[in-house]
Amino acid sequence: MLYLLLYPLKEIFGPFRLFGYITFRAAYAAVFAILIVLLIGNRFTNYLRNKSITQKIRDEVPEHHKAKAGTPSMGGLLILIALLVSAILFADLTNPNIIILIIATFWFGILGFVDDYIKIFKNKPRGLSIKTKLLFQVIFGLGLGIYLYFYGPTGYATRTNLLFLKNYVVNFGILYPLFVALVTVGTSNGVNLTDGLDGLAIGLLGISAVAYTALSYASGHSGISNYLNIIFIKNGGETAVFCAALVGAGLGFLWFNAYPAQIFMGDTGSLSLGAILGVVAILIKQEFLLIFIGGVFVIEVISVILQIIYFRRTRGKRLFLMAPLHHHYELKGLAEPKIVVRFWIVGIIFLMIALSTLKIR
Repeated sequence: MLYLLLYPLKEIFGPFRLFGYITFRAAYAAVFAILIVLLIGNRFTNYLRNKSITQKIRDEVPEHHKAKAGTPSMGGLLILIALLVSAILFADLTNPNIIILIIATFWFGILGFVDDYIKIFKNKPRGLSIKTKLLFQVIFGLGLGIYLYFYGPTGYATRTNLLFLKNYVVNFGILYPLFVALVTVGTSNGVNLTDGLDGLAIGLLGISAVAYTALSYASGHSGISNYLNIIFIKNGGETAVFCAALVGAGLGFLWFNAYPAQIFMGDTGSLSLGAILGVVAILIKQEFLLIFIGGVFVIEVISVILQIIYFRRTRGKRLFLMAPLHHHYELKGLAEPKIVVRFWIVGIIFLMIALSTLKIR
């Protein structure tokens, strides 16, 4: 909004030229999002507590988690408010990527909100059924894929970069909508499954968002994208502003979500933030890099899948003490803050591996 309002006035007031720089707007989008969360975080948390919008603990979680009952939930609303306000202020609202990301935020935010509402106010700890959540996730993914298939950038709409291979892309053709659905559903649920310890999911998401902020800028810069051998996305750099706002909102929320958490993001946050990460990867053609950038999310999902398969094939035996994987380490006796920090470290290692693949190409 500020870009559209102030940049055209640059001849009248020279400093308004700064709004023409993506890096300037991205930096201030991040700072503004942090400030929004920090300024209203305590009041928002108290409001949720006063309205009894608090966490309901399922019976099957580790015993010490039951002490977290009564912690305000649906904190994802705070993240999404900061993200959207900051993005709307500093991003170019005529950019198709920004419009898609705003729509994705609302779609998955509403889905997560309904899920949290059922858990809290209908006293159903599992919320929406898995089938219902998957249905709405797939509908969005297929819808986005079909839109990009018909109206995406000419020449590379259905293509994406491959890991490790220089000057080579894979073209999904008519199968592209299915691929888009797989990415969005996978990342949304990956973050959702990881959101089980104080600060774990939001910290890892922040690490991933930093990476995609840089990649978004690189993909929209012809010189950098050519140097890194990645697909050049015309006007794709604007996505960096949205990603930076996500980084800021996430850091602000971590202030309150760090151990011991004063507030939980709930599915309102985890489902929507995971989906945003996937949509960004799709828009800048770095979907396969998610395997490393979101490596911990991938491991968490795999641990759940392996647990289910092993349980069924061995008629009741378990591969892990509990899945997702972070609960396994809890039951082995590791302190929650130690698990969280170690998972963050693993996430940073995955990030460095991901960025190194750009030059391996």
